[in-house]
Amino acid sequence: MKKTALALAATLATIASAAHAQSSVTLYGSLDTSVAFFGNQAGKNGSGNTFQMMSGNVSPNLWGLKGTEDLGNGLSAIFKLESGFNIDNGKQGQGQRMFGRTAMVGLNSNTAGSFTLGRQYDPLIDLLQPMTDDVNFGSAFATPGDMDNYDNSYRTSNSVKYTSPNWAGLQVSAMYAFGGQAGSMGAGQTWALAAAYNHGPFGFGAGYFKANSNSGTAASFDGLNPNTDVNVDSPAITGGFVSANSLQIIRAVGNYNYGPMTFGLSYSNVDYANYQSASGPNSDTKFNTGQAYINYQVTPVALIGVGYNYTKGHGNGVNASYNQFSLGGDYFLSKRTDIYVLAGYQKASGHTIDADTGALVDANASFADFGNDATTNKQAMAMVGIRHHF
Repeated sequence: MKKTALALAATLATIASAAHAQSSVTLYGSLDTSVAFFGNQAGKNGSGNTFQMMSGNVSPNLWGLKGTEDLGNGLSAIFKLESGFNIDNGKQGQGQRMFGRTAMVGLNSNTAGSFTLGRQYDPLIDLLQPMTDDVNFGSAFATPGDMDNYDNSYRTSNSVKYTSPNWAGLQVSAMYAFGGQAGSMGAGQTWALAAAYNHGPFGFGAGYFKANSNSGTAASFDGLNPNTDVNVDSPAITGGFVSANSLQIIRAVGNYNYGPMTFGLSYSNVDYANYQSASGPNSDTKFNTGQAYINYQVTPVALIGVGYNYTKGHGNGVNASYNQFSLGGDYFLSKRTDIYVLAGYQKASGHTIDADTGALVDANASFADFGNDATTNKQAMAMVGIRHHF
């Protein structure tokens, strides 16, 4: 009996050791802050040029846990918990959520792809963003107000997402998020689809995103839950449209690598449908954005880039346009630590919807998606910062 017990104990110990060897949990994070200049910035006590600390510029400030457990036959359980914060003051981000950036669990198959549930990024962020210059220079190259979620300002709760394996460079992903409204299945729901193909020096992709907040119900997508959930990136640019019953985003991107140089182009169409304005409750406005960038890898540790963005709105009297130029430089001191320089200029023209009154007003500038709205139609920005990954 004693021998049997010892044998059983040894077997259990071996199984436990094997299971432990096939499972992993990783703690990771990034810290990013800078000293920044913004021109013509609006403030509670007036307006003017400012020097300030600015965090999360090239990468968001975050810490997270991610893990996997091998279930055998190429199948594994996966999870990810990610919390965002402002390093300059220690405050939690994403509406004060503990894990506001990501909170998901699911299964991954080497042959069938992954199936995950929780609060997640949508497929357009997963597959299209890596081909934009957001991956290198972050917020400074983003669409004004981040209206097309270029800089992943917003996430989707209550979502179910499928992502395929990589089939010789082709990958697809689809997501659906439940609104959870009794008697109205479409209210508050979100769905999205994207595909990307990367082969050799070429990469291109396209995606479609639609979020609803019908009948005044809370949407699963952060971007339709302003102020009470996650703040709007720029009240001056997108604040007048956040009462929309639906938000639709169509995006297409492409890039090409030629030696030390990378060229990229992207297009987006954003439709704010049935929002409240001074002209009525069923207003509709669309924004079209074209972007281009060129990067040059000066040395293995030094990168410079330049970008241009043009955004034009139309519908319900809106004719605002935003011309934006962006510059970036990044130098890696090590694999985990780098210093960067960002600069840019934006000029707005035409008319848009005022966030407070819903009436047409002159469009003011608000460079990229920093949210430091100007009091005029022009704004310049410059910053020097440091980033560390762990």
